[in-house]
Amino acid sequence: MAQDKYTVWQRLGKVFGPSSTMDQQSPVFKFDKKELLKTTDKGEFEKEKLQAQQTMYIGKQWQKVESNLYQQAVYYEPTRLASYYDYESMEYTPEISAALDIYSEESTTPDQDGHILKVYSESKRIKQLLVDLFTNKLDINTNLPMWTRNTCKFGDNFVYLKLDPEKGVVGCQQLPNIQIERLEKGMRFQPDKYSQEMENDALKFVWKEKNMEFNTWEVAHFRILGDDRKLPYGTSMLEKARRIWKQLLLSEDAMLIYRVSRAPERRVFKVFVGNMDDKDVDAYVQRVANKFKRDQIVDQKTGNVDMRYNQMAVDQDYFIPVRDVAQGNPIETLPGGTNLAEIADIEYIQKKLVTALRIPKAYLGFEEAVGDGKNLSILDIRFARTINRIQKSMLAELNKIAIIHLFLQGFEDELTNFTLSLHNPSKQADLLSIELWKEKITLFKDAVAPIQDSVAPVSASWAKKHILGFSDEEIRLDLQQQRIERAVSAELGKTAEVITKTGVFDNIDNLYGKKDGKKEGESEGGEDSGGGSEPMGDMGGSEPPAGGEEPAGAEPPTTERLVRSDLDLILEKNLMGENTYMDLSKGKNSLLEMDDRLKDLLG
Repeated sequence: MAQDKYTVWQRLGKVFGPSSTMDQQSPVFKFDKKELLKTTDKGEFEKEKLQAQQTMYIGKQWQKVESNLYQQAVYYEPTRLASYYDYESMEYTPEISAALDIYSEESTTPDQDGHILKVYSESKRIKQLLVDLFTNKLDINTNLPMWTRNTCKFGDNFVYLKLDPEKGVVGCQQLPNIQIERLEKGMRFQPDKYSQEMENDALKFVWKEKNMEFNTWEVAHFRILGDDRKLPYGTSMLEKARRIWKQLLLSEDAMLIYRVSRAPERRVFKVFVGNMDDKDVDAYVQRVANKFKRDQIVDQKTGNVDMRYNQMAVDQDYFIPVRDVAQGNPIETLPGGTNLAEIADIEYIQKKLVTALRIPKAYLGFEEAVGDGKNLSILDIRFARTINRIQKSMLAELNKIAIIHLFLQGFEDELTNFTLSLHNPSKQADLLSIELWKEKITLFKDAVAPIQDSVAPVSASWAKKHILGFSDEEIRLDLQQQRIERAVSAELGKTAEVITKTGVFDNIDNLYGKKDGKKEGESEGGEDSGGGSEPMGDMGGSEPPAGGEEPAGAEPPTTERLVRSDLDLILEKNLMGENTYMDLSKGKNSLLEMDDRLKDLLG
C-alpha cells in the first residue's frame, strides 16, 4: 500500500529511474564493526575483515570507471555535433541518400498482410492495446520508416512521447537530433548560462535551444550501438564513410576541373610580323588577338564604343608571331584531352565508399542491375545481418514505449507479457536454415535406422541430443507430445463411428435432394406439379381445380402462373412453404395500375 502515496508519474519514474532494476547501478557496500562476523576464531575474523576491505575497494573502482565514462561523453559532445553537420551534408550525395533509403525500406518491409510491426502476447487484452497504440496512436506504418532513416543517418533519433495518466501514450513528436543532449546519472551539467554546474541524479534529456528537460520516460531514444567511444550515443551507419566521402568529393571536383580545362580544342594562330622590331611584336600580337576576342560595338543611343567579348573565341588559344613568309597553315588546331575516360581513381574511392556503407554496389548504381528485381536482403545474406542489427536497435526502444503505455494503463504486473518483431526481409537466411535442418533430419534417420541383422547405430534419444541439439528436458517433452499426438490420431480414425451426420449439407439436401416415396417432378400430395396445391396467399390468384382438371369454358392458366421447378431462382423452403404455384397476375395488375396513374399525372 506504500505505492498509493505516489502519483503515476512518480511510480513511472521509479520504474525507469536510477533505483529501478532496469538501470545498472554501482555496488553499494558498508563497512562497520557492528556488521562484522562475531566469532572466537581470529583467522576467520581477519578473513571477513579483508573481504570487506576488498569489497569497498572494488566499489570505489567501479565509481571511478563510471565517472570516466561520463567524462568521455562530455568530451565527445563537440565531436558529435561536428559529425551531425557532416551527416547533413552527406545527405546531398545521391549514393549516400540512396543507401539511407535502402536501410529504411529493408528494415521496415511489410509482411504479406501489409503490417510492418507484429505484436505477440498471451493476453488478448494486451495485444489489443499494443496494436491500437502502434497502429492508431503512433501511426507506426508512417513514422517507423522515418525514425529508422534518421537513426541510420545520425546514429540517434529522439522522439517525444505525449503521455496521459489514464490513456497512456496518446501521441509522439519528432525532436531535432542535433539539439538534444543525453545526460547520464552522475554527469555534471549547467542548466543555463547563469547557474552553476550541478550533478545529474538520474538519466535525463535536455533540449538546449529551448532550455527544457525531459525524464527518461518522456523521450524514446533510438540508437545504434556500435562504437563504445561514442557512448551514451549511437553510431551512425555513415560514420565509416565520412572520410571516404570527403575524398570522393575532392576527386570528383578535380576530375570536373580537369575536363573543363583540358577537354576543349585549342587553336594556334600564326601572326606574320615581318621585319617588325622585337619591342613592338608583343603589342602587335596582342592587338591581333583582341580583334579575335572582342568586337567594337557602337551604342546607338549614347554613341559610346563598347568592347564586347566574342563568344566564338577561346581564351586559351595561342597567338605566335612568325617572320617566315613561307610559313604554311597560319591556323592549326590542337586536340583536347584524350584520357578523359580514365576514372580508375574515382572507381577506387567509390569501392571504398560502398564497403563502408555495407550495401552491394549494384544497388547504388555503380554496376549493372542484378537480381531481376528481387529483394536485396534475399540476395546478400551479409546485408541481411546488417538489417537485422538495425531492426534490433529499433525494437529495443519500441519495447520501452510499449512498457510505458502498459504501465499507465494499469498493467504493472504484465509489463513483459508481449513480444514485438519486425518482418525479416531476408528469405536467404530461412533457406539456409531449412537446408541445415534437412541435412540434420537425413543424418538422424540414417543414425536411428536399424542395420540388417543388427541394431541401429545409436538410439533415438542419443541422436536427438547430439544431432538435433535437444536437451534432456526437450527430449522428454517431445516424447510426451508424440504420445498425445498418437492418441489424437487414433480418435480421428474413429470419427465416422462417433459422428454419423454433421448437418452441414442439410440446406442443400432440402433444396435439391430427392424426397422419399416421390418421383421427380411430383408434388407433396402425389399429384403432378400442374395442380393439387394451393396458390400463395400473398401473391393473389384463385385456387386451381382439384385433380388438376380445368372446368369447361375456363380460360387457360396465365403465363405468370409458374411452378417452382421452372424458376431460375433458388427458393428456400421456409420462404415458399409447401406451395408450388406462383401467381404473378396481381403484381402485373399493380404495375399496370401504377403506369396508368403516372400517365394521368404527367399528362
